[in-house]
Amino acid sequence: MAVRSPLITVMANAALKAARGLQRDFGEVEQLQVSRKGPADFVSNADRAAEQVLVAELSKARPRYGFLLEEGGEIAGADTSNRWVIDPLDGTTNFLHGVPHFAISIGLERDGQPFAGVVYDPLRDEMFWAESGGGAFLNNRRLRVSSRKVFADALVATGMPFKGRVMHPAYPYMLDSVWGQTAGVRRFGCASLDLVYVAAGRFDGFFEFALSPWDISAGIALVREAGGAVTDPQGGTQGLAHGDVLASNTHLHGDLKAALEDGVRRVPTESLPSAT
Repeated sequence: MAVRSPLITVMANAALKAARGLQRDFGEVEQLQVSRKGPADFVSNADRAAEQVLVAELSKARPRYGFLLEEGGEIAGADTSNRWVIDPLDGTTNFLHGVPHFAISIGLERDGQPFAGVVYDPLRDEMFWAESGGGAFLNNRRLRVSSRKVFADALVATGMPFKGRVMHPAYPYMLDSVWGQTAGVRRFGCASLDLVYVAAGRFDGFFEFALSPWDISAGIALVREAGGAVTDPQGGTQGLAHGDVLASNTHLHGDLKAALEDGVRRVPTESLPSAT
């Protein structure tokens, strides 16, 4: 049986407590008061309430740590090495439409790098967790990325641009390249779950652009601890700071990167941003 460290226990307990409100409110989305922060980017009372619970619980356990919050912004901590990176409701649009696919994502950055992560799917009661050097787990089961080596057999997840988001000009061509070479592409609208599904071997790869730190911090920790590779789509790490992510098992990472590069090469010149 997997033994959780005190750090993971704190994170998991906070997620469980915050999930109670989400479970209560899911299925009653028509009664929720919803405000709008931007096109296709909604925030519910449930979202805010979950964040408040997470901040309270994590602050109680680690009072010196700072926060980077989807709703509340950045809160400086006395301990400048450790920072919680939190999305209290990843998959908000799914939640508000009654689609049962959303999660709570809690990442811990240590000295600017993903150190630990918890992603909790409250409807399936699936707690994904990992800590640097300790492996990745789903509830009490050890996780490993898939061992698939043939790109044609791969199942790849992505996040498609939507209203209000600037579309990467090459994205349609990248998508065409990937689905033309693999067993399929899936888009479920919850990046944190996409990443931990890679860690669990459910997906063989995942790519998306312009994500926020709270979307990916926990998931990156999970994929790496499950033996996978996480880079930006160019194979480096600079793009990760801008939320451009490519994650997969190590066998297929180069194939997925090459497929994305093939898509970029097919973009008409007039579609590319001007250098001036």
